[in-house]
Amino acid sequence: MEMTVQLTIDCSDPQKMVTFWAEALGYVPEPPPGGHTTWRAYWAALGVSDAELPAGAGDVPESIVDPTGRGPRVWFQQVPEPKTVKNRWHFDLKVGGGRDVALDVRAQRVKATVERLVKAGASVLRIIDEPEMEHYAAAMRDPEGNEFDVV
Repeated sequence: MEMTVQLTIDCSDPQKMVTFWAEALGYVPEPPPGGHTTWRAYWAALGVSDAELPAGAGDVPESIVDPTGRGPRVWFQQVPEPKTVKNRWHFDLKVGGGRDVALDVRAQRVKATVERLVKAGASVLRIIDEPEMEHYAAAMRDPEGNEFDVV
């Protein structure tokens, strides 16, 4: 049996998260399947009633996909409650190139990514600058406060 993996992230604003994480991961908003013009049209074709869908649900993509087909689908599931505690998991965006790349080059790559993601709506929690350990990274938060690292 073949298995695929989908990452589901609870959030209050799926469209904001789709926009941010598509930018952060190099993903694209997932188009509706089967030639449907919207996800709402797709769900309606499956028999899901308007009463079962929140207002606006399916009018814009709520998921992102890796355009290369290698990474998992990410679905942003709208939930009523806000995030209240630290994540038990997080993304590590590995942009530095690994320890075979000079620390100053890795640090510049991390800094450039941090700058791009701040412009996209993220915030910096802290910079981890440990030259004695050959390590440079940034701990960040996405627009809804979910933690992730850029290394």
